[in-house]
Order: sequence, then C-alpha cells, then structure tokens
Amino acid sequence: MSETDIVQVGPPMPQIGSVEADSDFSIRVTWSDNANPSLPTTIDLAPIILTYKFFRPLRDNPELFRTVHIINDGTAIAWGAHDEIDMPATAIEHLASEAMQTSDFRSWLEKNRLTLDAAATQLGISRRLAAYYASGEKPIPRYIALACAYLDSKFSSSPRAALHA
Repeated sequence: MSETDIVQVGPPMPQIGSVEADSDFSIRVTWSDNANPSLPTTIDLAPIILTYKFFRPLRDNPELFRTVHIINDGTAIAWGAHDEIDMPATAIEHLASEAMQTSDFRSWLEKNRLTLDAAATQLGISRRLAAYYASGEKPIPRYIALACAYLDSKFSSSPRAALHA
C-alpha cells in the first residue's frame, strides 16, 4: 500500500446526481448511487439550517440558498460561488430517510383504516390537505410525519388496535 492509496472505512458515501433549490429550505435531489432511488426527492433541510449558526447566511439570504450545487463528486452540496457553506450527502440522506413519502402516508392510512376525513381529524388538518398528501400533490411536512408516528404508537396501545387485528 502506497501513501496515495485510498482506504475506505465504513459504508460508501451516498452520491447525489443532481440538486436544485425548491421552496423555503427544501431541495430536490436525485441520487446517483445504487443505495438510493433515482427519482427526484424533495428534502426539507430546515431541521439542519434552522439549528446551526453555520447556516445563518442561508436563513437570511434566499438568493444564496438558490445557489445550491454539487461538490466532491456528489458526496456533498454547497452554496455560494466559492462553496462557503456546505453539507455532506450523509446528512441529506439522513433527513430523507426521516421524511414521509406519499406511499408511506397511504400505507399509514390503510394500516390504521382511516379515511381522508378521519385522518384529517386525527392530524388536525383539512381533508383537502390530507388528500394532497395522499395523492403526492404536496410534500408531507416533518410535523405530519411525526404526528403519524405518534398516532401509530397511540393506536397500537389502545383497545381500538385490537379491533384491527
């Protein structure tokens, strides 16, 4: 082994094929590695951007947020002309894994035998919004995914769950 050989430790880094700014603090990502689906996915970066001071320029400057681009062969994204702010693909992949997809929402409805009206009532949202989430017209926000997870735990520990078994 020479001094210039690359040693890989742990799983390979996820690779981003393309990225573009979406709305607010969201980006649309297409993955180029085999571990992730290649369809464009909307990922909300707000949990990271709103938490760390390092990302304050992105909070204060929407134009800067729109400069998002890929660096390091797709293993990271950056903002600004000189890559002043960056984020690893692993952080983006982690946020994506926490996000609820349309198919997950539909499965949640079926598993809990909820109509759109019942789901809207349980989640404290309008029926129209529940329909948007079920059809994929709108991305499912993190708070809805967390509410679904909470309701799952509540339903599984209630006598109502026994009726579904």
